[in-house]
Amino acid sequence: MAALLGKKRLFSSSRPVWWAGVLLSLGIGGLFYLAANRTIEYDAGERFRHQAQNAQYNINSRINAYTDVLRGTASFFHAAEHVDRASFHRYVDGLDIETHFPALDNINYAHYVTDANREAFERSMRISTDTALGYPETLAIWPSERRPEYWVLTMIEPLAEFGEKIGRDISYRVPVARALERGRDNGELSASGIPIDSAHQPVGSGLALRLPVYRKDMPLKTAVQRRAACIGSVGIGFSVPRLVQGALEQMQVRDTRLVLYDSGDGQASAPALLFDSKPASPVLRSSDQFSVALPIDFHNRHWKAYFSTPKASWYSRFDTWLPWLAMACGFTGSLLFYLLFHTLSSSRMRAVKMAKEMTRELRNSQARLQQSHQRLRRLVAHSDQIKELERKRIAREIHDDLGQNLLVLRIDVDLLTNRTRHRHPRLHARAVRMLSQIDSTIKSVRHIINDLRPTVLDLGLNAAVEWQIAQFRQRSGMVCELIDHDPEIQIDDHSATAIFRILQESLSNILQHARASLVRVELRQSNSTLSMTISDNGIGLRDNSRDKTGSFGLVGIEERIHLLGGTCAITGSPNGGTTVAISVPFPASAEIMPAADLAFEYPFKH
Repeated sequence: MAALLGKKRLFSSSRPVWWAGVLLSLGIGGLFYLAANRTIEYDAGERFRHQAQNAQYNINSRINAYTDVLRGTASFFHAAEHVDRASFHRYVDGLDIETHFPALDNINYAHYVTDANREAFERSMRISTDTALGYPETLAIWPSERRPEYWVLTMIEPLAEFGEKIGRDISYRVPVARALERGRDNGELSASGIPIDSAHQPVGSGLALRLPVYRKDMPLKTAVQRRAACIGSVGIGFSVPRLVQGALEQMQVRDTRLVLYDSGDGQASAPALLFDSKPASPVLRSSDQFSVALPIDFHNRHWKAYFSTPKASWYSRFDTWLPWLAMACGFTGSLLFYLLFHTLSSSRMRAVKMAKEMTRELRNSQARLQQSHQRLRRLVAHSDQIKELERKRIAREIHDDLGQNLLVLRIDVDLLTNRTRHRHPRLHARAVRMLSQIDSTIKSVRHIINDLRPTVLDLGLNAAVEWQIAQFRQRSGMVCELIDHDPEIQIDDHSATAIFRILQESLSNILQHARASLVRVELRQSNSTLSMTISDNGIGLRDNSRDKTGSFGLVGIEERIHLLGGTCAITGSPNGGTTVAISVPFPASAEIMPAADLAFEYPFKH
């Protein structure tokens, strides 16, 4: 009976307002939880899709690289009067496919033979057999069934691993024969999509690409002419797992699964499984994983790459707790407002008492908010530092890897240009075009590196400021003056990068919004303080310039200076121009960049 009376008093007409407040706060907290959870899930999904697109790009790039190897081999056959096994061995050995093309198994040549010329071809191959390289003394076409046409493997490298394929008619399978005929008649790359049967790798893991070879100085405008001029076909065999795994390893999360299917050449056919990075992984519900299907074009054959990964693998510890934190904040804030409203509607005595309690709670909330603000500032500083370091690392990797490779490629093509200047005019013209394309690529790589992190920063802040102003003059056509009071400013790399980014942002704002004709930049070092002033004669700042939605330029400048412990003053008036003045303290003995950084752009100067 006492329990029933207690429940009756609890839910009496004088108390339901409290329960309404709790329920309302729980509802708002639940909305905060859902919003934060969906935001985190969306951001993680976007990161996953970006990584999957990078893997897709890497796979396409590798396929294009191996296609270039095949085209180069075909060009080698077209350029030479006669290619024997010794010269073919030297050519493939020079490519060093084991180092530069790890997914490539072999490069081969298949001779085109009609049934009427079969016996004569076999006799000629017995006479020309080169046993010194490891080729067999006799050659017979196999399988031995008679067919109107044969594509017989006569040369293959590396021979030690694939020598048993010499003499094989690769067109005995109907899909391969159709692909060879289509490539011969069109003069294009062909791929049958049929897995290569080989004792050196698992069944179904190898595929082939082929390109026809024609006799020199014969017309190739029509299919009939190409069919009459065809003498054979060069091909490459490569491992699909090694091709795909190399691109998959570059993804940020290792739990990503990639399943690759071959959907055929556009005809109605069941997709064939080419690769599965985790065949034994458990099947997850769609709500527990991210997944995306991306197309890969494999020379008239349509590949489909299915990327999937558990959602939990893309969440950090902070992401896991953030929805609960948002729910707690939403519940607490809503409840506090509700309590405030309820207190104001009560008597004066209870209002005073509840006001004191609310004051204490609000002070605690303010202290927590201040701590959270400081943490966010430290997080922003850490994020900016990581971003600059990542830009620097990416720029160095592009420079060291891609830049060196382009330089070596340019030297080789330049040698080829000089050697073919008089003896091979057509090949010389092609080499000249290739040399021009390589130069353009080198220039693009240099622009990309400078966009990520200008290498002139390694020469000091003075050189970086001069370079940026020169770029601004060239891009905008404005008059930009530099007043440099101290030609040798020594400052640590982190501060120099921040000041350089502030200069970049200020000049970008002037170019986009100021409508100025004159810009003045003044750089001064006094005792242990570095100051920089950027002024223009443009339209100046409006009253609402800093409150535009989505505009964070001036806010970013002030935040960078605050993180450096300096001061920033942005002043301006309508039609009176704008002045950005910053001042940053730094130690008397600043860290000097090592000599290795100063030589960062050396290979591109050749």
